[in-house]
Amino acid sequence: MSLLEVHNLKKIYTTRFGGNQVQALTNVSFTIEKGEYVAIMGESGSGKTTLLNILASLDKPTSGEVLLNGKGLNSIKESEISAFRRDNLGFVFQDFNLLDTFSVQDNIFLPLVLAGISYEEMNQRLLPIARKLGIGDILMKYPYEVSGGQKQRTAVARALITNPHLILADEPTGALDSRATDGLLHVFNEINEEGQTILMVTHSTKAASHAKRVLFIKDGEVFHQLYKATMSDEEMFQKISDTLTMIATGGARNE
Repeated sequence: MSLLEVHNLKKIYTTRFGGNQVQALTNVSFTIEKGEYVAIMGESGSGKTTLLNILASLDKPTSGEVLLNGKGLNSIKESEISAFRRDNLGFVFQDFNLLDTFSVQDNIFLPLVLAGISYEEMNQRLLPIARKLGIGDILMKYPYEVSGGQKQRTAVARALITNPHLILADEPTGALDSRATDGLLHVFNEINEEGQTILMVTHSTKAASHAKRVLFIKDGEVFHQLYKATMSDEEMFQKISDTLTMIATGGARNE
């Protein structure tokens, strides 16, 4: 059974003034298997952010459904949504979303504190993750005392520590320099190889070239997709670049 199933999603917004309707998603359908590493690309306004918000259960579709491990997100009660997100999803954001008044360690612990996990278990979970991400020596520092790359690794640790079924990453390299980007993409490759499922929304061709599959969104629909298979990162980079050019110049839709 697929980990994530997206069926015929449509999302229409009604503007506050004038009552105009904007269709952000038209008919989006795809599935993600457990252990996949998928990137979603598309121009600004293509519907990527709307799609991510629906997958994160932060928004509801006008029609269609999303299933995570066979459970429909639309069926979850409002009172249970926060716990569902915490127990099933890990989030990595472009701007890190760390609390400056919390140490790196406490930022990582936050979802476990909210879940009522004991301090002993939190420590047991933290140590191997901190070691893997190379942040063991900054755990007592505060976000304003560490680099952008270290902040993003902290955010990844916070996402991983709940043992999520799916990591949703929103432009995770957008605020990083090239060296920190390389480091984060290496981390994503490593955790994916260990079985973690990742769905990443990105404008970065370089970031997307590390994924095993890339979905291209255009005008609110899945327009095209690429499988990496045996391609190198460099070959995938070129394929993605060619596809983005094709889409931008009005190339034929992939059926």
